[in-house]
Amino acid sequence: MNRSIVVILPRGETYRNFIYTGVLRELSAQAEVTLLSVYPNEEFREKMAAEVGRALPLQEHRDRWVPRFLREILDMAHGRWLWSGAARERWRLRDAEANTPMKWLKRRGRKLLSYPFANPTGLRLLSKAERTASRWLRTSDEYLAMFREQRPSLVFNGSHAHSVNAIQAVQAAQWLGIPTATFIFSWDNLTSQGRIILPYDYYLVWNEHLRKQLLEIYPQIRPENVFVTGTPQFDAHFQPRHHWSREEFCERIGADPARPIVFYSTGMANHVPGEPRIVEGIAAMLCEIPVPIRPQLLVRVSPKDLTGRFEQMKRDLPEILFPEVPWDARWLTPKPEDAWLLANSIRHAAVGINVGSTISLELCMFDKPVINVGYNPPGIDIHPVDIPRYYFFDHYRPIVESGAVRLAGSEEEMRSLLIEALTTPEAAAAQRKRLIQSMFDDTLDGNSGRRVVECLLKLS
Repeated sequence: MNRSIVVILPRGETYRNFIYTGVLRELSAQAEVTLLSVYPNEEFREKMAAEVGRALPLQEHRDRWVPRFLREILDMAHGRWLWSGAARERWRLRDAEANTPMKWLKRRGRKLLSYPFANPTGLRLLSKAERTASRWLRTSDEYLAMFREQRPSLVFNGSHAHSVNAIQAVQAAQWLGIPTATFIFSWDNLTSQGRIILPYDYYLVWNEHLRKQLLEIYPQIRPENVFVTGTPQFDAHFQPRHHWSREEFCERIGADPARPIVFYSTGMANHVPGEPRIVEGIAAMLCEIPVPIRPQLLVRVSPKDLTGRFEQMKRDLPEILFPEVPWDARWLTPKPEDAWLLANSIRHAAVGINVGSTISLELCMFDKPVINVGYNPPGIDIHPVDIPRYYFFDHYRPIVESGAVRLAGSEEEMRSLLIEALTTPEAAAAQRKRLIQSMFDDTLDGNSGRRVVECLLKLS
């Protein structure tokens, strides 16, 4: 076995893609694998060591202020050049947050510094300066020493978007001439999550659209170095061993199998402030809309939302179903059963509601009606956040325009769309099918994890 691959998992969220899907297990059967990762606890690290052979903690070494400052300006310049819907919204929110004279001056100074670099030439120059500063002002040689000794044939970062704590390891590989690869973790990352700071050699992406987008935004990347694998996070949806019967699912969450389930998945508190008021309004609608069987509301609280803002609602409205979301708060780490719970929540839902979430795509995969909340919570001032703006983001606007989802611009519109979804669920079936086919081609087969393994073995 002459392949030696280092896999970096910089956040617990990556577990669902590369651990629970069996990617690491299959990879370690064909190559020598070292896992550099965050871990929710020591017990889990030991378990992974037994599975892959070598599991080490991913240490974060804080950089000096110069490279950190250069990255901040580089990210701002990139956003100003790209000027996507999400970049414009982030710019607007950061301006609103600069609400004291000192904050305003600091924000103004950074903006003025970033403007000259908000073009392809400026971005290249600033990126080169950041890489030079990172190398000469590094604060640790830990990974340089490790990789000199081990000399892996490939270093793979499971998520470029969550990789602040992975920078030291990835750049050490690059300085030693070791090939590096990364996975574009989500469909919004290229237009919503800032610049890819580290210039990887290879990229794995969800679909052909993301491949083209990556090459347009980063023209220095060679087309032959970008690979469409699909995303392993959806594999559990298409593997029958994870499917629960209607009765089993309803027993697990305390639902009535005879009643339709309206599945609401929440956003993060900072993205959707006042969301409990939106959920409360939908719960009230379901009690009085004219449908043959009264629906029940199932709410999946975002596992990234640690604010406890729905706790009062759980006490006051016990008829709303709030199943426990099996994640470990440390490093935002999902447990294996969460993928099964989510897949079955979607499979057994009559309709799904959310605020511009990836779960919209997952609902369409199962041909479920989707309603997006396109209004702010009534009676609550959430300025400077404005929920309707999310639907102009570059990654999500085509979803709305496809007709595969319905956008409710008010509570009254939400009520009518709920009635439509519950009484004529087939209304937008053709649009849902076209959307999923255009986005995923033939990758929704439960085998994206296997394609990732094949790609990594090929690159190593």
